[in-house]
Amino acid sequence: MATLAVELHPLACNVNCTEDILSVELLDGRTITVPISWFPTLLEASQSQRDNWEILGDGEGIYWPDIDEDLSVSGLLKGVH
Repeated sequence: MATLAVELHPLACNVNCTEDILSVELLDGRTITVPISWFPTLLEASQSQRDNWEILGDGEGIYWPDIDEDLSVSGLLKGVH
């Protein structure tokens, strides 16, 4: 039986960050949702700081300039915190 190896290159297209969760929508239709408590800098930030995010590159990462925090999409998928 042959197995098809699929190379994944997840890219973010939208971010929602509340006082409890970080939710990242991917271009392929998936959504990653993790507890905001994984990221103390985001947890301590104000809502307006959390709402001010930028997509890095083609969607490989997310950056919050007001608090100088950046996260990679692949790290989120791996559960890195």
